[in-house]
Order: sequence, then structure tokens, then C-alpha cells
Amino acid sequence: MSSATLPRVELNGESASADDLRHLVQTNYGHFTAFRVERGAVRGLDLHLDRLQRATRELFGSELDRERVRAYLRHAVAGETRELSVRVNVFARAFDRERPDKPVAVDVLVIVAAASQRATTPLRLKSFRYTRELAAIKHVGTLPLFHYRRLAQQAGYDDALFVDTDDCISEGSIWNIGFVDRDGVVVWPDAPQLDGVGMQLLKAGLARAGAASRMRTIRLAEAGSFRAAFFTNSSTPVQSIALLDERSFDVDDGVFAMLTRCYQSSPSQPL
Repeated sequence: MSSATLPRVELNGESASADDLRHLVQTNYGHFTAFRVERGAVRGLDLHLDRLQRATRELFGSELDRERVRAYLRHAVAGETRELSVRVNVFARAFDRERPDKPVAVDVLVIVAAASQRATTPLRLKSFRYTRELAAIKHVGTLPLFHYRRLAQQAGYDDALFVDTDDCISEGSIWNIGFVDRDGVVVWPDAPQLDGVGMQLLKAGLARAGAASRMRTIRLAEAGSFRAAFFTNSSTPVQSIALLDERSFDVDDGVFAMLTRCYQSSPSQPL
């Protein structure tokens, strides 16, 4: 694959036409996952495939063959040696909006682009009261996520953090948040949220390293009691957070280096 062919869009292993994508755009019903591919391998690939299978059962009442998805991925990235950004959308051209209860076979859309450079500047966050519908699913209903990010940036911040009606912290716009307390324990919000692959890999890496990590309810008012905070998703494993509303955090290079090592302790899996 040459640089001239990126981005590449394939549906069920073949080049996608505009008509192939019409149903996805018109109906906007489906789910997806996204990750970086380095030298034909993905960290947490099994977790991404698990996510796609679970969401397919819930949204379409059918099974998704993970080996079929892997074959589509291999085809889409074949011959490419650069670091890539890949998104896998699952939708169904056979989906009937009048009978959404009917199980249907799904289509798999793979989009491949050159990976963007990972951000390193500490983030400044603004909180908003919002809870995603079907928070456990990475679904295509993303308008509110980018709308709140837009509002945050209009207010002079970088991104949005969501809290529920009881002011309990859940997740960011397209990422999970973790905190580090004064004793060095990593604390994750216990609230409805996407179980992000970056977060899952960090939890596993922390456990392997014998580092303390736990989940509990975190109210917005107590966020300032933590020493540090960080952002994680599959594209950016660890990014420091400098500010939440008016609460500032230490940007501790040692803590973030430890978190990065824990993330990288999970081996990459070939497509």
C-alpha cells in the first residue's frame, strides 16, 4: 500500500462506494472501535474484538465472526509499514428501521489512515452534566461528545469531562479518566462509562506491576484532593491533565512514565 492510497475505506473486504455507505449515513445506527496499528499489530486487539462482538449482539441480535474482522483488517493494511489509525464500524444494510427488533447480519467497514502524532500537552478540562445513552457501547451517536468538547473549547478549555446528576465523575468526551491520590494509588471513577481498551490495558499493567489501583465513586467536589489526573484511550495511552474547572493537578513525569510502562507491558497482537 502506498501513501497515495490513504485513507482507505473498505466494506466487507472490498473498496467501498458511496452507495455502500448510504445506509450508514441515512440511518446512523451502529457501533465501532478504533485503534493504532504498528507493524501489523495492535495492543489490546482481543479487547477490541470482544467489544465489537458484544455490541453486535446487543444492537443487531446477531453474531460477529472475529476472524472475519481480522481478515478484513489484514486486507486493509496489507503492505503498509507506517503507524496507522484504524476504525472499524459495524452496521447493517439489512437493518429495517420499521422492525429494529429483527436480527440481521452485519456489515464491517474498515477505515485506514496515517496515524496522527500523539498529543503531549497537559489538558485543561471543563465539566458538564451529561451521561451517554448506552454508555457501555461505543456507538455512533457521537454528536453530544463533540458538542460538549466544542463548548469546552469555547470556554477556553481543551475538552469536556462528564458528571452525572449527582456530580459523580464518569468519563471524558472520547476517553477515560484516572486519578492518582496522595499515596500514589490510581483511582478510577465507578460510574456508567465505556470500558475503554486503554483503561483495561492500564489496569492489567498496574496489576502486573503490583501497583495499587481501584474503582470508587468520585464526586466532582473531591477531584481537587487528588495529586494527579490523566486521560487514556487507545490512541493516546496516557496524557496528563493539568486542570479540571478551577482545580489544578501536578504534572508528575515519574507517575506518567510509570503508567506508560504499565500500558506497554501488554504485548501487541498481530492482526
